Amino acid sequence: MAKRMPFRIGSDASCTDRACGQVSRVIVNPVAREVTHLVVDPKHRHGPGRLVPVDLVDATTGQIRLRCTLAEFQALRPAQETEVVPDLDPTGHAHPGEQTQYRLAGGVVWPVRVPAEPEAPQEVTVDSVPSGEVEVHRGLTVLATDGEIGQVQGLVVEPGGHQVTHVLLQEGHMWGHKEVAIPIGAVTKIGTLLIQLSLTRHQVKDLPPVDIDHPAR
Repeated sequence: MAKRMPFRIGSDASCTDRACGQVSRVIVNPVAREVTHLVVDPKHRHGPGRLVPVDLVDATTGQIRLRCTLAEFQALRPAQETEVVPDLDPTGHAHPGEQTQYRLAGGVVWPVRVPAEPEAPQEVTVDSVPSGEVEVHRGLTVLATDGEIGQVQGLVVEPGGHQVTHVLLQEGHMWGHKEVAIPIGAVTKIGTLLIQLSLTRHQVKDLPPVDIDHPAR
């Protein structure tokens, strides 16, 4: 049987010719439950991260290996985009086109309406996520039917169609910190704020171990 591919958030990533960074996010189609992209950020934040199509992932034996050179990696779509928005006043409305100034003329102070000074546009940086897809990042909350169970560590996919098979969960202090693989069939929702399960916390505790890093037997 083909080897499962774990996409652990925080894993080192390398191109064919040199290292390129770390996986910071995994992009998922929540309907098809397939991984579509990995986000790889430079380790020391020198330059933008990149949105890497999952088809470029060659292997994940502890480290993500990509089928591209560093130059090809750097030509991929940036993982963040900067949008320019108009400057807003505290009420959330754009500044008006005129303002009142007071000028002294003939010993009298007169109010004068003058064009407002143009405000500097504000830049907002947002994550690049393809339309209809969601990003899974480290620390995303996982909810059992009876409360929070832990935080996401990554996803596991079958290498053929990139279908998600398990969600890697870092359990909380209830049973000591350990990594658990949740079958995708027990996941009822994959969202931007949380992943929801159809299992109770004790059912998660009782899940059998899954050897993610070695071929299934």
